[in-house]
Amino acid sequence: MSASEATIGAAPASNAARYRLFAVLGGLYLAQAIPSYLFVAALPPIMREAGVSRTAIGSMSILLLPLVLKFIWAPWIDRIRPFARAHRAGWVFITQTGTILCMLALIAVGPLDVGKIIAIGFVASLLISTQDIATDGYAAKYLPEADRAIGNAIQGGSIAFGVVIGGTLGLVLHHYVGWTGMLVTIAAISLLPLVAAAMMREGDPTPAEAAKRPSIRAFLRRPEARQILWIALIYRASEGLVKAMEGSYLVDAGVPLNQIGYLSGISATTAGLAGSAIAAWLVKRRGIAFVLALLGGMRTLCFLLFACHALGAVVGAWPLFGAAGFQTLIRYMEIVALYSLFMAVTTSDQPGTDFTILACAQLLVYLAGSMLAGKLADTLGYGALFSLATAISAVAVVATVRMIAKADTIRPAKAA
Repeated sequence: MSASEATIGAAPASNAARYRLFAVLGGLYLAQAIPSYLFVAALPPIMREAGVSRTAIGSMSILLLPLVLKFIWAPWIDRIRPFARAHRAGWVFITQTGTILCMLALIAVGPLDVGKIIAIGFVASLLISTQDIATDGYAAKYLPEADRAIGNAIQGGSIAFGVVIGGTLGLVLHHYVGWTGMLVTIAAISLLPLVAAAMMREGDPTPAEAAKRPSIRAFLRRPEARQILWIALIYRASEGLVKAMEGSYLVDAGVPLNQIGYLSGISATTAGLAGSAIAAWLVKRRGIAFVLALLGGMRTLCFLLFACHALGAVVGAWPLFGAAGFQTLIRYMEIVALYSLFMAVTTSDQPGTDFTILACAQLLVYLAGSMLAGKLADTLGYGALFSLATAISAVAVVATVRMIAKADTIRPAKAA
């Protein structure tokens, strides 16, 4: 699928410029991943160890709200230049500096003050979400079409490293040097990716771009954008149903907690790196539609294996380990393909807005499934829940392939 009405992602002038862009994107995505996983992966177990209740820790899920709603202020990030010669780089400097200050502010709070942790975390989440708009807009605008899959694979790998640094290293540091030492160290590490912001190269807007006012309405006016929006809303509709109950089902199936922890940690890091690279290669060789169909089919089989195990047709823990680990790999791979598809319908005058709308849509439906999963499992049982997810996944794959074909036929011509 080609870029839409404004030509985006003109090829870099040289291999050096191309690799420079890759390095910049790696640093930018790492910059937002480190503090993100400090808050969502390291702080909850630290707080629990300190005696905070599960209910209070569960309330930290509100920190995800800005990630779902960031499309609302995305047009302003595309529209406003914080500094005359630095548009998206300016936003990265502002938001990353603010996020680092939020981490340092936690030093005075301690792990027991849930209210203040949530307040500081919510500010950090707003800043990280805003930075994500700027970074995604930069990637969508400057990545050539042939390099979109590579760019999104770099994002997946950076997130995997963010899990290790913000989550795993955060927990290790807390064990050895305590609360303050952990926060100071992670904040100091978070300064390093600002080098990537200094390396960002952005051109001035063209007269046509400057004349347009970024908005959600402008996105919705484009038929091919609406078509991809439907894909964003349906492709991952089944995943939250399974992922939210995966850990609980493993526990109820008799799998020890330490084995679940090893499975989660190892699969996340290996899948983040290997899966992203494999997906980028497949997208370049076979195209987005083929990759999404392949991954959706494998995902459906994983869900079917969970359903068969819950219904007693399959026994033993190893089939569950395989399905759970493979699901993680598939999730990283499909994000590379989906985000490449989203970039294909972004415009040069509002790339951050266009991409963010689609990214929020797929996250929204994922979270909706996660919120429903527990109730469905209690009411219908694991077997019915996983069977429902299997059916939804299969239907979504077929519908996605058909809609990609339709979107390809209605894409507008490139601007001259």
